[in-house]
Amino acid sequence: MSVERTPSRPAAIHQPENSGGGRPATTAKGPDTASSGDRGRTVTSRALAILDAFAPGRPELTLAQICRLTGLRHSTAHRLVGELTAWGALERLPCGSYVIGLRLWELGTLNPRGLPLRVRAMPVMEDLHAATRQHVQLAVLDGTDALVVERISTTGAVPVVSQVGGRLPLHASAVGQILLAHAYEELFTEVVREGLAHLTPRTITEPPRLRLTLAECRRTGVAVVHEEMSPDAHSVAAPVTDSKGRVVAAVSVVGADARTHLLVPAVVLAARGISRSLGAGAVSQSTNST
Repeated sequence: MSVERTPSRPAAIHQPENSGGGRPATTAKGPDTASSGDRGRTVTSRALAILDAFAPGRPELTLAQICRLTGLRHSTAHRLVGELTAWGALERLPCGSYVIGLRLWELGTLNPRGLPLRVRAMPVMEDLHAATRQHVQLAVLDGTDALVVERISTTGAVPVVSQVGGRLPLHASAVGQILLAHAYEELFTEVVREGLAHLTPRTITEPPRLRLTLAECRRTGVAVVHEEMSPDAHSVAAPVTDSKGRVVAAVSVVGADARTHLLVPAVVLAARGISRSLGAGAVSQSTNST
């Protein structure tokens, strides 16, 4: 069986300082700032590079691994990791390796597309899961990816590696096509410019064809993807809207049955249920009553 693959993210963030150019000056702590891996990077970008080194496929890292993934000198990484750990962004395990700390989770719950959305969506997702007995996913747009914020899995269903916190390509996943179809035109241009990865023989890699597919998503209100992420994986997705009618998420069912498209009514009903919990339709109803 094939699995739905989560695209890898860049291991580090490299951003030059906007300090007027030239080589950054070294201080009394010169060895840290003069290294090729550290040169031209702000303290903030170095700290963010450390956090960005963690990913669903590598949730636990040693200091040596952090240095390798970020390109930072050991002394620089050691100092920043210590500060991040003291603040709560990282936690040090008894074995000496590091994991993401609960302080970041606490901050993440403040994002309106995070915990509040998941709490409102979960009852509807559970109903959809009980009715279909397939994987049910909820994703939001994050950059040029679809970020999975919630998922309910089923034993015996088609294996998928996408998990909460995992990322899916916008052009090859049902939730991704929904989010891209309702995004701004500049995002389509950016996604195409980055290149449409050829994941299976059925993956859409031609921009004109992708544009037609997205237009169909807007016309029908759903995205139906057959083996575009991986063989044997079929999915249906529909948009979730907020009180202002904006598409803020997409909910999908993923299964091994090519007849997954028969689940379109159930997925659409679930998307509308989540949308109503977010206040969708309230504006139009209040307008009609006045």
